[in-house]
Amino acid sequence: MSTKTKFVIGGVVVGFLTLFIFPWWVTALIILGVLGAPLAGYLMLDPSQRKRVRAQGRKRLGS
Repeated sequence: MSTKTKFVIGGVVVGFLTLFIFPWWVTALIILGVLGAPLAGYLMLDPSQRKRVRAQGRKRLGS
């Protein structure tokens, strides 16, 4: 199992635990914040910086 898969499984488990601890709308806000923060950071990059980030991801795929 890859490291990325372990993080995804852990995130799903934490998401379900927050459903039992907090009201559903607090859980929804937490999940939106976790998903929205990296997306907002990526969208704030210049087009040339985005190109470098995408190239870095493709470079790692082969290793």
